[in-house]
Amino acid sequence: MAIFGLPSGAKSGPPIPGIIGTSPTMQEVYRVTRRVAGSNASVLILGETGVGKELIANAIHQLSRRSKGPFVRVNCGALSESLLESELFGHVRGAFTGAVANRTGRFEAANGGTVFLDEINSTSLTLQVKLLRVLQEREFERVGDTSTLSTDARIVAASNRDLMQEVQMERFREDLYWRLNVVPIEIPPLRKRRDDIPSLVSFFLEHYNEINDRYVVHIGPGSMDAMQDYHWPGNVRELQNYIERAVVMAETDELTIDLLPDCVTSNSSTPQHVIDEGDFDALTREVVLRGLSESQANSGTVHSVIVEQIEKELISQVLAACGGVQTKAASQLGINRNTLHKKIKDYNLDEAPDPE
Repeated sequence: MAIFGLPSGAKSGPPIPGIIGTSPTMQEVYRVTRRVAGSNASVLILGETGVGKELIANAIHQLSRRSKGPFVRVNCGALSESLLESELFGHVRGAFTGAVANRTGRFEAANGGTVFLDEINSTSLTLQVKLLRVLQEREFERVGDTSTLSTDARIVAASNRDLMQEVQMERFREDLYWRLNVVPIEIPPLRKRRDDIPSLVSFFLEHYNEINDRYVVHIGPGSMDAMQDYHWPGNVRELQNYIERAVVMAETDELTIDLLPDCVTSNSSTPQHVIDEGDFDALTREVVLRGLSESQANSGTVHSVIVEQIEKELISQVLAACGGVQTKAASQLGINRNTLHKKIKDYNLDEAPDPE
């Protein structure tokens, strides 16, 4: 089912299939997407988890001259370093325990098409060196092999974190950052384009009615207001989940407010773990004064120190609120569970047992 981002005749040009939203911030996303699609430039897509980074990456591919080639997605945050290396570059038989046959990697499979590297911020510094070589030389070797292979795949990367901050914290290579960040596209979170929520709700209702053979076509009193007032830490993906649930559970043709979860309908629409700009100064004073020394405050590292301390504080609080269940905490924080596990180790937080 096609979804269109802009109405016919919009100033930003023709719509992008697969995307919903007519807000000014999304129109700028569409403009840059269309502009960069026709080039071979590397693209870095930035945005929180659930905003639709893969949709934009796929749109870049479909609007490009490579559209007849493969679109290959790799979630860098879902695999360990060794598995990710094999996934990207392939391996030869006997390269490691369990490698019983040669395997083609994603860069090789995507030749003539596009490789989408999601959660690129999760890659190790060692693997980043190899990715840099692919970007610079278009060459790589399979794991366990000495033969050099070439690829004509275009690279589109995505991150749910500010990569420049990761560079400052020495968790991401600066040279790779500049290679990836030729054309950046920043997708706004749903809370910053609330006017798009009715269109998204309408689409998801139609979609889940069709696949579940239901007929929920009306929005009950207060339901849309509650959805537009909610902060949406999980962004469009969270909204999609709640609409599917409402369609499945509805006993009439109306999406009533009781079909929405308590977090959406409660008076406090902003979860405690989400920092709004208006709260940043107060939170910064509270957290930083506890751990930031005067020497650090007078140095050029103050920004990265503040970010690390706030992140550590948030992870600690959310873990406690979730009873140590890392799967639930990762969902609340809007990050991959592997990413959360790594940050727990990085910040030396006490790991509570995860019953899941």
